[in-house]
Amino acid sequence: MNRRDFFKGLALSGLSVGLGGYISNSNGQTVYNYPLRTNFPEKKNLILYSERPPLLETPREFFDRAITPNELFFVRWHLSDIPTFVDLKSWRLKINGNVNKHVELSMDELKTKFEPVSFYAVLQCSGNGRNFFNPKPKGIHWNHGAMGNALWTGIRLKDVLEYAGIRTGSIEVAFNGLDKAPYPETPDYIRSFPVEKCLDESVILAYEMNGEPIPYLNGFPLRLIVPGWYATHWIKSVSEITVLDKPLKNFWMEKAYKLPDNECECVKPGEKIKKKKVITTMNVKSIIAKPKENAVFRVGDTVKVSGVAFDYGSGIKDVLVSIDGGKSWKRANLGPELGRYSFREWFIFVKTETPGNITVMSRAVNKDGHMQPFKVGWNPGGYKWNAIDTINITVL
Repeated sequence: MNRRDFFKGLALSGLSVGLGGYISNSNGQTVYNYPLRTNFPEKKNLILYSERPPLLETPREFFDRAITPNELFFVRWHLSDIPTFVDLKSWRLKINGNVNKHVELSMDELKTKFEPVSFYAVLQCSGNGRNFFNPKPKGIHWNHGAMGNALWTGIRLKDVLEYAGIRTGSIEVAFNGLDKAPYPETPDYIRSFPVEKCLDESVILAYEMNGEPIPYLNGFPLRLIVPGWYATHWIKSVSEITVLDKPLKNFWMEKAYKLPDNECECVKPGEKIKKKKVITTMNVKSIIAKPKENAVFRVGDTVKVSGVAFDYGSGIKDVLVSIDGGKSWKRANLGPELGRYSFREWFIFVKTETPGNITVMSRAVNKDGHMQPFKVGWNPGGYKWNAIDTINITVL
């Protein structure tokens, strides 16, 4: 796909954007309306929040499976000038900074010089679930679907860094991608994290996603994979790696993606944050994919409740389900474990016994004993939402 064809497909997909997103009620007030579903190049049936940069959410009902297909995988870019054509014949991964030798590696060299590795890992935006905070923080009001699970194939970041040779005194590694800002005053999206984390065996540079080249909208041709950590660190379309002997100071490291540095990672709305920290590890979470919200059943029906659960890498021990608003809980059946960083499917069959409006809840427990909370403390960024998931159904 060349750049012209990409944007042609983008334009065709967005012809009806003006028909959805937000509406006004009879009082002239702006009211949130469920965004339109749209088809972008290499994508289908995703919920549209923005065309430029592309912001696309996976609908809840597709989380009834452990592996998220590429075409259903959510999309989140920070800068609007994203790569839509990369010539692999001329593309090179540059490694520079505080290293023994500056190197440039082609895709063929990455695939032949270094050992390939594959594993499943969940990619989740740190703002996933922002729409459920009250009051609503600024930012994209994601519901449940700014996440997905894929089989990532690539090479260890550790091997590439050792190939270049990390010099004494190195403390961080910075990553830059091919995306660019439309205006010079907009800061380039460059992030860094400690050398020690970069040398972790699980951190890789992936060139395949579910057995195929990574889609352009998800970071072709090379994406940084940091399993167990939020997507803010998973740099897309990686083009340059810089080893640093001092901390990186830019907007994205000093101001963006920060949490209150306290036990609950929260503050009261309007309260000043005394100390902040960088967002890193995900928390334990489950969501209900099926039945759909407001589905209707009859007394005596057997209903399959299903979804996925995950955490930061401990692994899921149990998923508990309630059909009486949290008064009692039953243990769900768990699907195969595809690795400690993967989604894990769960399901349970429940029988509807009494008519009325029923609240169905799911609650994940990981192997470290951490459990989804009933409530999540507020933070101004709307990050790390993981409260017990709920849907409502009607029994006639």
